Amino acid sequence: MKADQIRELSADEIRARLAELEEERFRLRFRGATEPLSNPLRLRTIRRDIARLQTVLREKAERTEAAR
Repeated sequence: MKADQIRELSADEIRARLAELEEERFRLRFRGATEPLSNPLRLRTIRRDIARLQTVLREKAERTEAAR
């Protein structure tokens, strides 16, 4: 996901997507420890998407705090 697409989402949608990706990352890491992954680069993209989601969520939180 691109940052522009993430910024269009609401904070609740971002949190839901973040939970989904963290669950998928956990499952891939666990499976990667027991068997070879078909697409090991998926872990990298998931990690980066999680970082993007957290960054945009923090930006939204700062904007709401600044508006007060």
